[in-house]
Amino acid sequence: MTPEFPAGLDFKLLHVGVAVPALGPATESLTHLFGYRVVSGPFDDPIQKVTVSFLARSGDDAAEIELIAPLSGDSPIQSMLGKGGGGAYHLCFETGDMEAALAHAKRNRCVLVSGPVPAVAFQGRRIAWIYAPSRQLFELVEATAAR
Repeated sequence: MTPEFPAGLDFKLLHVGVAVPALGPATESLTHLFGYRVVSGPFDDPIQKVTVSFLARSGDDAAEIELIAPLSGDSPIQSMLGKGGGGAYHLCFETGDMEAALAHAKRNRCVLVSGPVPAVAFQGRRIAWIYAPSRQLFELVEATAAR
């Protein structure tokens, strides 16, 4: 039996985060191989210590690809890059209610890794990072007021 899902969270897959050593070569590969293009960014986020770009093929894409490169030597993604050069490492879900989403995650045994904090790439909307019991990293981002 599936447990009842809380109303108001309105989760929507927003992007797949991919750790890369540098934005340029990864952007070039996605452009030439698959027809993706930069639709937003690059953004330097000193709070997250990363620089990011968002790529898509069209407005019909279900989700974007977020390329994430370290902004400094102490960037949190350095450990991911050190384990084999990077790759997909998180899914980002937009939510209509950040506090309710974090309470829901906690009830489901997730650990709050960081946040909620404002994010440059999302025009100051807050993001939070949670780590699930399945050993997966998820990013939550506040929805815009008019969705």
